[in-house]
Amino acid sequence: MIEAIEFRGSPAPTIGVEWEFALVDKVTGDLSNSAAALFDRVVELDDPASQGRIHKELLRNTVELVTGICTTTAEAMADLRRTLGVVRGIGDDLGVNLYGGGTHPFAEWSTQQLTEAPRYAELIERTQWWGRQMLIWGVHVHVGIDRRDKVLPIVNALLAYYPHLLAISASSPMWSGQDTGYASNRAMMFQQLPTAGLPFQFSQWGEFEAFVADQKTTGIIDHVNEIRWDIRPSPRLGTVEVRVCDGATNVRELEAIVALIHCLVVDIDAQLTAGTLPREMAPWLVQENKWRAARYGLDAVIIQDADCNERLVTDDLADILTRLEPVARRLDCVDELASVAEITGGRGSYQRQRTVFERTGDMRDVVALVVHELGR
Repeated sequence: MIEAIEFRGSPAPTIGVEWEFALVDKVTGDLSNSAAALFDRVVELDDPASQGRIHKELLRNTVELVTGICTTTAEAMADLRRTLGVVRGIGDDLGVNLYGGGTHPFAEWSTQQLTEAPRYAELIERTQWWGRQMLIWGVHVHVGIDRRDKVLPIVNALLAYYPHLLAISASSPMWSGQDTGYASNRAMMFQQLPTAGLPFQFSQWGEFEAFVADQKTTGIIDHVNEIRWDIRPSPRLGTVEVRVCDGATNVRELEAIVALIHCLVVDIDAQLTAGTLPREMAPWLVQENKWRAARYGLDAVIIQDADCNERLVTDDLADILTRLEPVARRLDCVDELASVAEITGGRGSYQRQRTVFERTGDMRDVVALVVHELGR
């Protein structure tokens, strides 16, 4: 039986941000399984506002900071900064730093401990080696959508911008003591899990409901939120959730990424309403773009459209930023959107990490760089 999935539409294009961090030992730079102690301290604060914004994740080396429902990028960043201050204070007491990269350069998966929760235990039981390998951290951005019939067309249209978002956020070039040759090894790792990776390009909500019904009938999922696509509907929240991006190593780059996603979704919504959306890209083109951005980052030559035109991702982004300027004015994020150009005109996180390693040959220095970039 196909059950109806209610989408609780948002009356405005609000945003919410989820920012994942690894916990690393202040002395060794290695991952620290200290999240349980950190959350005990959070409870001791007896501050419901902070508790609601600091979340557990699969492994005890991870903490996730989340915002409330925000209207602007600046509001979301202020929200995150407040929570960040709380968590960093606790981390200092516990002897750990927050690490914002998409992967850790030398940590071993076999020493990482699982957070105690039935759903996490079930995930590891099913996924085994691949599940235990998931030493990855990312950024998720929710944007409110007012009507259910818009959701899937917006998800599909966002796929054309997948390589742009991954290229500017790529921060995971190293894995288990080696340079992988990829700008984003995280993107390649995460897609190994069942229900993760690129979304199916459904055109009607009924198709999505039938898909979810099949997933539940065959025991693949129990709940719709176990569909871990890189871009997915979030029916309970009334949003489209963009999960493309690697972890952000600093607030400045995070606010650029959030502003770009906010503007893209609002612009796509306007094009959808006006009937001017470009033809959707074929799934095999979207898949190739994901690989190119993961492999080459800001040097990727991407497929621009359904007609297979190609262009350097940074050149394409420059034109996109110009096109989105009026949208940014309406969303009050002109400065934040403009800071995307600081990433494309400089060096991305994955490049900065490689520069340090090439200079010192010590991956602990890479950890130190990422920790330092978060600032105080």
